[in-house]
Amino acid sequence: MLDFVQQLVSGVALGCVYGLIALGFVLVYKATEVVNFAQGDLMMLGGFFAFTFIGMMGLNYWIGFAGAVAAMALFGMLAERIVVRPILGYPQFSIIMATIGLGYFLRSIAGMIWGTDDFKIETPFSQGVLRIGSLVLAHDKLSVIAATVILCALLWLFFNKTALGTAMRASSENMLAAYYMGIPVKRVVSIVWAISAAVATCAGVLLAPITFIHSNVGLVLGLKAFPAAVLGGFGSIPGAVVGGVLIGIIESMAGFYLPEGWKDVAPYLVLLAVLLLKPEGLFGHHVRKKV
Repeated sequence: MLDFVQQLVSGVALGCVYGLIALGFVLVYKATEVVNFAQGDLMMLGGFFAFTFIGMMGLNYWIGFAGAVAAMALFGMLAERIVVRPILGYPQFSIIMATIGLGYFLRSIAGMIWGTDDFKIETPFSQGVLRIGSLVLAHDKLSVIAATVILCALLWLFFNKTALGTAMRASSENMLAAYYMGIPVKRVVSIVWAISAAVATCAGVLLAPITFIHSNVGLVLGLKAFPAAVLGGFGSIPGAVVGGVLIGIIESMAGFYLPEGWKDVAPYLVLLAVLLLKPEGLFGHHVRKKV
C-alpha cells in the first residue's frame, strides 16, 4: 500500500508537469487554432534560463524563477510575431511545420549555448521529506503538485475575472466577431503566446528537482504532453491538466507494476481506448456532423 501511494504521488507530480505543457498547447490552440509543436521546447528553454539565473549567476531561487518566466513570456511574444503571425491564414500544415522547425531551432541553440550535459536546479524543496508514519513523500514532488494547483487557480481567475481574460475567451470563440467588437485580436494572440511560454517555463522549473534538464527534454515531454491535451479534450483548459495527471499516474504505475517497456506504452494504450469510446476527449464537446 505504501508503494502504491508513493507511486501515485510521483505520478501526479510528473503528470502536473505534463499538464502544464499540455495547457500551453490548449491556450495557443484556443486563441489561434494553431497546434504549437514547439511547446515542449519552450519548457526546455525556460528551464535553461532558470538554470542560468539560479545555478550559474547565483540568484535567489524565487528571483531566478520570476526572471525566467518574464524572459520566456517576452520570447513567446517574439516567437508569435516572427514565426506564426506572418503565416496565419495559410494552410494548417504550413503553420505546424513552422512550429516544428522552431522546436528544432531551439534545441540546436540550447545545445550550442549550454551543451549536451544534464543539469539540475537546486530548489528550497530538494532535500526535505514529509513523513506520515511509514510513508515518506519528497517535498519536491509535493511542491510540484501545490504549484500546479495554485497556477491553475490563478489562470482561472485571470480568464474569468479580468477584462483581458474575457477578451481572450472572446477571441478564442470567434476571432472575427471579437475584432468587430473592438478587441485588439493581434495583441491578444501575442499575450496568449506569452502566457503559454510562461506556463511552459513554470513546468520546466518545477521539473528540475524531479529530473534533469537537457536540450532534448522538451521533445520527449512534449510528445507526452500532446496526448495529455488530446485525452482531456483538445481545447479544454481543465481537461489539459486532468489529462496530464492521468498520463503521469498511468506511466508511474505501469513502470512500477508492469514488466519493463510498458511504462512508455501504457499511456498511449489508455489514450487510444478513451478516444475510441469518447473521441472528443474527457472534457471535449462533441459535435455531430451531418453526412
